[in-house]
Amino acid sequence: MATLYTIGAGRKSAETFFETLRAHGGARVLDVRRRNRSQLAGFAKGTDLPYLIRSTAGIGYHHWVEAAPGEELLCAWQAGDLGWDAYERRYLAGLKVERAVDGVVPAELVSACLLCAEPTPDRCHRRLLAEHLATRFPELEVVHL
Repeated sequence: MATLYTIGAGRKSAETFFETLRAHGGARVLDVRRRNRSQLAGFAKGTDLPYLIRSTAGIGYHHWVEAAPGEELLCAWQAGDLGWDAYERRYLAGLKVERAVDGVVPAELVSACLLCAEPTPDRCHRRLLAEHLATRFPELEVVHL
């Protein structure tokens, strides 16, 4: 069984975030945030994050924006105009329509870590994506950090 990790940067200190990544020895972080350059991202800001992950945890980084929710969907969810069930359906339908995961092979996901801003996976697209990938590739076990 191969492991695909997920982690949220929100409400974590830089120390907790990077030590968690280091402890799990992931191959690389797959950043699935639509907006990874916001000043609100703090230590997880996309312009600094590749360097910080490489220098503190010794792993790679890739911004996989194709797996992020579309701008319209994200705005509707953040504004409270869309309930979780509708968001989930639309996000998963978008993955199928946009073929965001086409071309992905299981080897690229082994010990990778999906990154999003949400502190927990409960109502986060990284969990939906991880579950979708685990369905597509049954050899993957999803572990939320």
